[in-house]
Amino acid sequence: MSQAGPESGRPIDGPSARSAPGRSVRRLAYVMSRFPKLTETFILFEMLAVEQSGVAVEIFPLLRERTSVIHPEAAPLVERAHFQPFLSPAILASQAHFLLRRPRAYLGALAALMRGTWGSPNYFFGGLAIFPKVVHDARLMEDLGIEHVHCHFSNHPAAAGFVIHRLTGIPYSFTAHGSDLHLDRHMLGPKLEEAAFALTISEDNLREMEATCGSLARARTSILRCGVDTSVFEPPASRPQAPPLRVVCVGTLHAVKGQTYLVDACARLAAAGLDVTCDLVGDGPDEAALRERIAAGGLEDRIRLLGRRTRAQIAELLATSHVLVAPSVPTPDGRREGIPVVLMEAMASGLPVVASRLSGIPELVRDGETGLLAEPADVAGLAAAIRRLAEQPELRARLGAAARATVLADYDLRTNADRLLTRLGHVRSAGAPLPTGSPAEAFGP
Repeated sequence: MSQAGPESGRPIDGPSARSAPGRSVRRLAYVMSRFPKLTETFILFEMLAVEQSGVAVEIFPLLRERTSVIHPEAAPLVERAHFQPFLSPAILASQAHFLLRRPRAYLGALAALMRGTWGSPNYFFGGLAIFPKVVHDARLMEDLGIEHVHCHFSNHPAAAGFVIHRLTGIPYSFTAHGSDLHLDRHMLGPKLEEAAFALTISEDNLREMEATCGSLARARTSILRCGVDTSVFEPPASRPQAPPLRVVCVGTLHAVKGQTYLVDACARLAAAGLDVTCDLVGDGPDEAALRERIAAGGLEDRIRLLGRRTRAQIAELLATSHVLVAPSVPTPDGRREGIPVVLMEAMASGLPVVASRLSGIPELVRDGETGLLAEPADVAGLAAAIRRLAEQPELRARLGAAARATVLADYDLRTNADRLLTRLGHVRSAGAPLPTGSPAEAFGP
């Protein structure tokens, strides 16, 4: 694959970070909204892959996720993550530390945060709420010798990186994913201006950033796809072929995931005589409404709600299913997905997928080549695509093979972790963020 610079908006490429001569980051901090969040496997396993490359990772979640189910791989990281309350004697001491030693940096960071988020109640009040703990995190990062901060999501985590950089000079970067861009882009410009670089997972997201920040977005931002472990998600030795057609849908039970449209599509297919079952994996605010919809349609013997599942359990379920459906839709408040990671997991498993023609999804699922697309909220379109796969097993096989090849090329966890580390090497060898508006350097040896 050809190498490309950030100004191109093409995917990051280049040699393995393990052999990149410029790489010198040895202690890296990660900031995310919540940890350990079951649905954010892309953060968890990226951090593990980075550690496997020899980089020490420190984890600074803004909030602790209270959950009864976590991935086993997350347990050791939870034990050493730096969870902070909103206020404590130590946090107050850190405010005094910076006010006495770097008052202009402290007050300037607070003023910039308030100014940048003014007009967005979520960002403004949320930013004020996390500011004291982020200041404390900045002090801890200095004590730990952190060389770079990488933030997942362009909203509150990137604001935290901005504050930490203002207080300490430690460079930061952030990855923009989906609804963190689509719902609210307050302060995106200042975050881009002061970040060493920014990443996003799709061309569609990059266009959203350009709509707000113009050429600055493309000058500072590169595309780095989310990655999945293609040794965990891989085609089974054999997949059951006998009816019924086994459909699976994985995701939080929330309107943005569109499960109601899949339930209606299954009802339509069953009424037309197709032998089909569907497993819905996940939990969330729409669970009760979905149960009612399933019962109203007389589909209790066809559609199961399985609740939360670990990565290993999802991999096993994908190996025994025939089709994965991701019926994502935009919500009235503007929320929409970027590219659901479960699509990558299913495709890596050699499973044909049906997904919505929305956001960055068509960049992964090319209609008729690596999967099938339907319009968002189109029950008839979803049903037609599922029926087509039910009636054409050879199409299922062809799409599944092409899907895995696509994931291996552009969405492999270890490859993309190496690409991130290569990018961090360029930051450290350059010594400082690029001046605002200057052309970014090309990737390469």
